[in-house]
Amino acid sequence: MTPMLPGLLYLGEMSRDLVSHVLPGILPKPTLWAEPGPLVTWNSPVTIWCQGALWAQEFHLVKEGRQIPWYQLRPLEDRVTAKFSIQYMTQVYAGRYRCYYISPIGESQPSDALELVVTGDHSKPALSALPSPVVASGGNVTLQCGSWHRYDRFILTKEGEHKSSWTLDTQRHPDGQTQALFSVGPVTPSHRGTFRCYGYFRDKPQVWSEPSDPLELLVSGGSGKPSLLTPQGPVVASGQSLTLQCRSAISYDRFALAKEGAQYLLQCLAQQPQAGLSQAHFRLGQVSGLHGGRYRCYGGHNLSSLWSVPSDPLDILVAGRFPATPSLSQQPGPSVAAGQNVTLLCRSWVPMDTFLLSKEGAAHPPLRLRSQPRAGQNQAQFSMGPVTSAHGGTYRCYGSLSRDPYLLSQPSQPLELVVSGEGTCPLSLSQDPLGPHPHTQVQLKAGESRGPQSSECTPGPRPVPRALTCVLEWGRDRTEMWGDPRAPGALRGGSWGSWGGRCWDQPSHLPS
Repeated sequence: MTPMLPGLLYLGEMSRDLVSHVLPGILPKPTLWAEPGPLVTWNSPVTIWCQGALWAQEFHLVKEGRQIPWYQLRPLEDRVTAKFSIQYMTQVYAGRYRCYYISPIGESQPSDALELVVTGDHSKPALSALPSPVVASGGNVTLQCGSWHRYDRFILTKEGEHKSSWTLDTQRHPDGQTQALFSVGPVTPSHRGTFRCYGYFRDKPQVWSEPSDPLELLVSGGSGKPSLLTPQGPVVASGQSLTLQCRSAISYDRFALAKEGAQYLLQCLAQQPQAGLSQAHFRLGQVSGLHGGRYRCYGGHNLSSLWSVPSDPLDILVAGRFPATPSLSQQPGPSVAAGQNVTLLCRSWVPMDTFLLSKEGAAHPPLRLRSQPRAGQNQAQFSMGPVTSAHGGTYRCYGSLSRDPYLLSQPSQPLELVVSGEGTCPLSLSQDPLGPHPHTQVQLKAGESRGPQSSECTPGPRPVPRALTCVLEWGRDRTEMWGDPRAPGALRGGSWGSWGGRCWDQPSHLPS
């Protein structure tokens, strides 16, 4: 009998052992992955690992579209893995890979595919959240990815332990951009996280653009909404300093400010001017066209990742962004009697899509009307009435275009609306969402005062004072004003009920 060589005997035993763990003729498929990950920045290194079964003799790395293996390597010392290194990642290495190994009993099944993507081949797109990166739990949000490059597809990715991605074909926007709208919702706390988007062309699906700037998506809960105010009023001029104030009767620890369509969220620690009140000032610097838009603010507590429900929206309109100057006139004449109607006519020889009418010192947004062509001009008629003393004041009008509704023309010359023959009963004071200041008091005449919610009238004809001088306080804020603070829009920083102070009908009668 011919003796069996020890090496062959060992090999035979090893083969039988392998076969006992797999189906006849089939070896288990290996695992393929990339470090630090399958998305690789241009010119950065990446390592591809293939892990097979014990006693693998050789590993092959195959790139889709090639007839021969891309790499052939011997296993490492552990005899179950192979390492394929790429020192400088470019589009040459981008593609879909699989690996397999060869053992004494045959060839394994191929691994699952690994998509190796190179990023940074083209300029980054822009990612924004509509209407806001802070979304109410149960609500919906749209993440918009857009670029001036004519990409065929956009990919949205979310960071995390289990990275997720979504792909959409691009659509052409009327302004020439390409964009894709990713709908997210109903939103739960699990949707919180950091998102980015990329663009690519259909013929190179593994060659992506640079990533967009990160967008952090936050989820708001059910706590009370704050108020968003601006001391400057809703219409600001280019170059003017802009500050937005978020305040609440709830003691929040922090506030966040979001601009509709922007990817960034500004956050500030809260100040507490007095017990039970909190506020934050967001100083946005000198105004430019980029500041125009719709803003909301949110309150948050340190021990919770959820934000409050959003404040009511505040529109910031930037005047002087194009040189046209409309004209403003009053019909029927320079003054109007109380109880009558009046029309303010805004006109321009330069084409405008919309006209806006703003009252000086008003906190409410300007009135908007679509322009109408007439006698070669564009115009809008703002009708008011029956008028009261609250309608009196200084007005200006502006024009805007549909493509940039938050950017306005130069203002018209101011128009002073004078209301004569005022009625006999003062305006009632309205309840502010924050509730009345505990020391609020209004002095209508010397020695006569009313509580903040009083609506009673003195019998008989008695005109309301037109020339009130007021010292008002809210927390540590103190301001002086001339005029009736109860009139709609008189206080730029909010409604009368949120302030405390006194008013006098003699302008010179001020407390020390």
